[in-house]
Amino acid sequence: MPRGFLAVTKLKLTKPNMKMKKKKKPKTPESSQDQDQDSNFAFNLKQTTSFSLTHFPIQPLGNLLLGPTAKSNLRDTGLGALYCLPDDLLHDILSLLDATDLAVFSTASKSTYVFSSHDPLWRSLVLSKFEGQFSFVHSWKYTYINLLTGKPPPVPKSLKITNFYSDYLFQSYLCANMEFKPEWLKRDNIQRRRGISVEEFISCFEEPNKPVLLEGCIDTWPALKKWTRGYLLETCSGTEFAVGPVKMLLERYFQYSDLVQEERPLYLFDPKFTEKVTQLGLDYDVPDYFREDLFSVLGKERPDYRWVIMGPAGSGSSFHVDPNSTSAWNAVIKGSKKWILFPPEVVPPGVHPSPDGAEVACPVSIMEWFMNFYGSCRDWEKRPVECVCREGEVIFIPNGWWHLVINLEESIAITQNYVSRRNLLNVLDFLNKPNASVLVSGTNDRVNLHDKFKKAIDVKYPGLINLLKLEAQEKAAKQKKLTFWESAADSSTGGFKFTL
Repeated sequence: MPRGFLAVTKLKLTKPNMKMKKKKKPKTPESSQDQDQDSNFAFNLKQTTSFSLTHFPIQPLGNLLLGPTAKSNLRDTGLGALYCLPDDLLHDILSLLDATDLAVFSTASKSTYVFSSHDPLWRSLVLSKFEGQFSFVHSWKYTYINLLTGKPPPVPKSLKITNFYSDYLFQSYLCANMEFKPEWLKRDNIQRRRGISVEEFISCFEEPNKPVLLEGCIDTWPALKKWTRGYLLETCSGTEFAVGPVKMLLERYFQYSDLVQEERPLYLFDPKFTEKVTQLGLDYDVPDYFREDLFSVLGKERPDYRWVIMGPAGSGSSFHVDPNSTSAWNAVIKGSKKWILFPPEVVPPGVHPSPDGAEVACPVSIMEWFMNFYGSCRDWEKRPVECVCREGEVIFIPNGWWHLVINLEESIAITQNYVSRRNLLNVLDFLNKPNASVLVSGTNDRVNLHDKFKKAIDVKYPGLINLLKLEAQEKAAKQKKLTFWESAADSSTGGFKFTL
């Protein structure tokens, strides 16, 4: 059972916006600690929640144990021979059905109706059948029916469902509808700088590979004032942008983002936005700190490196490391974003990279990660770097750092990945790995990218690579730490030193 449900299962859910906390007791050292632990599991539902918990049929499994009398789980009795399947496996099986078969399955019982109405199933059906040519209506299931019939579906009749318990289905609902907890925003331990020189940025942050939040460096961007919805809709009229697995017109995406309330909202993340709409590229400029970008020697053959990002509250990116061992910067034009960053040597809890780095398994959504793992790393020796990046601010993400980002409100940002002299050797090593054909991203020529890049650097900057290698060797020699035996030996006699 997910950790976030351990305390929730001790209480019955009765209505939205209720705090899931126990009654207050007089504070003692022991009870104070208990209350701090309980607060980790308290939550509020969003004011815009479309269904109240009194009408929502699914409850966490722990609630099955709370009643005064023994109860059966409708989930089990209504599934027949399928009851023995875990909920996530049953969901995976149902995801193989088309809409007709899924609808037929829903008529077998109340339990099959609940499972077949799980909205992520219908989201997959809409996106696979209609791609980005849809107008979102209330839910993905309603949207599919609307697209199929050409008219809005009728208001559903009330279907009374009680005693249905499922952690898997409940967590999806909870993560889609719970408010971001205030304590998840309290920690802000990133270094912030305003007006520093490029030299200071390099020596204090880029060279030692440390994140920093930069203020005031994009104040002159036209985008900060111009990029209203009206401006973007007019400027980008008729242009489709990459949104998850599909392409959508901006007006359709805005309509979706205004109405949707789901665990993993679709994220507009387009790498070709300046080619599609030239004016967007004229509305911003690369900050001085990131002007050196050695990947530019490849011209049009360089991997994807810049994106416009738009999304509603709750959208974002789960833990990942930026592609091709590059560093990155992310500038917020509208809204605000919560960032969690871990250094390269610290794998975030709940994240499972493969030994060769080719795949990263992060089986939980962003909100579920905060519920189940955020509190566990607050006492770590190497705590994550955290911040809220607001409108007009830029965050620098060093190469190799794990990071998660979630929009706290509707947000628009621009991000670019780049290679400077400080990171060139890392990138070349990455591109030259035996499994580069799997690791390298953003280009169709993964296998030959290393040789092309190295050759272009040698032509444009003769001797640079050898110079950087020499500097790296000298730096490593200076930073070489003595072993225990070296530190214990008396260099003048060759014997051991003893301290009394």
